[in-house]
Amino acid sequence: MSESVNPMKTPDTIYEVYSVPIYETGHPEYLRGDEIGSNKAKVQKNDILLCKINPRINRVWVVTDESDYPNIASSEWIVIRNPEYNPFFLAWYFKSPKFKQLMVSEVTGIGGSLTRAQPKAVAEYPVPILPIEEQNEIASTLDKAYKIITLRKQQLSALDDLIKARFVEMFGDPVLNQKSFPVFRMDEVVEFQGGSQPDKKYFEYEPTPDNIRLIQIRDYKTDNYITYIPKSMAKRFCTADDIMIGRYGPPIFQILQGIEGSFNVALMKATPKMGNREFVRSFLKQDCLLRYLEGMSKRTAGQDGIQMDKLKAYPFPLPPSNLQKQFADFAIQIEKSKSVIQESLDETQLLFDSLMQKYFG
Repeated sequence: MSESVNPMKTPDTIYEVYSVPIYETGHPEYLRGDEIGSNKAKVQKNDILLCKINPRINRVWVVTDESDYPNIASSEWIVIRNPEYNPFFLAWYFKSPKFKQLMVSEVTGIGGSLTRAQPKAVAEYPVPILPIEEQNEIASTLDKAYKIITLRKQQLSALDDLIKARFVEMFGDPVLNQKSFPVFRMDEVVEFQGGSQPDKKYFEYEPTPDNIRLIQIRDYKTDNYITYIPKSMAKRFCTADDIMIGRYGPPIFQILQGIEGSFNVALMKATPKMGNREFVRSFLKQDCLLRYLEGMSKRTAGQDGIQMDKLKAYPFPLPPSNLQKQFADFAIQIEKSKSVIQESLDETQLLFDSLMQKYFG
C-alpha cells in the first residue's frame, strides 16, 4: 500500500502528477499543491500503475520520474512496486489479453465506465516468474515492436494532415470561402444513403456462396467480428472505394473506406452527385464540418448521432472540376503511400500480438 499525501497542505509545492485523464498523453502533468483537490498516493520511479476504473480499457503506466518534483498518483491507480522485476516487463504482462481477462472478470459497479477492479483480487492474480535477464529481453523486444507500431501510426496521421493542408492550400477555408467558389447545399452535391440489416437471428459467421459480408463501423478497425447475412436480405451495398460515414459515436462522422459488402444501419454511404469523389471525401473530412456536426449531435440510446437535416443544409463551396481533379490526383498518390505504411503496420501489429501470445499465453 502506498503512502497517502494531501497536496493541499503544501500549496506552493509543485508535484509530478499521474492522473487517469492525462494517461493518453503518455506524460505526467505538473500542478501546484493548491491545484490538487484530493489525497493522492506517493509513487516513485519504476512503480507500475494499473487503472481500477473500467479495466476493459487496460490502462497501465510506469512511473518515469521525469522531474525533480515529488511523484504522486490518483487513488484510481493500483500501485505495484517490486524491485525484483523489470517494471516494463510487468507492464507488458499487465497489458496482455490474458491479464486483461482476469481484470474484467472480477469488478464491481453497474457497467462500462462505472466498473472498478478490486485491488485485493488483483493482488491474487498470477505473475510469470522469470530470470531478470529474460524479463529484460522480453521487455526490450516488445518495446521495439511497439515503437515501430507507434511510428507507423504517426506516419499515417502525418499523411492525413498533409492531405488536409493541401486541401486548404488549394481551396481555402470552406467556411470562409475566400476564393468565392459557387456555394451549394450539401445535399445538392452529395447523396446520403442509410444502411440496412435484417434481424440478428439471420447473422452468419462463415462465408458461403449465398451470403454477403455485413459491414459495421467496428469492421474498419478489426476483422475480429466478421459477420455475414443472406444475399436475399441485403439491401444496401458499397465498394471498397465508396465514401462511408459512421453515423454514431463517439466519435461521430468517421469517414471510412476499404471494405466491400452490405452496410448496416450505423453507416451511411456518401455518393457525389457532382464533383470529384476524392475531393468530396476530403471535404467531408474537414475539421470545420466535424466541429459543426459535433455541436449539433444528438444522443440516441447512449450514442451521439448526426442530425441529417443539419448535414444536408451545410454549405458546400464547389471549385472548378480541373482543380478538383488536381487535388484528387495528389490525394490518390498520398493514399498509395498510406497503403504501404498500413501494410507495414498490420504486419508489425501481427508480430506484436504473436509475441504477446508467446510470452504471456
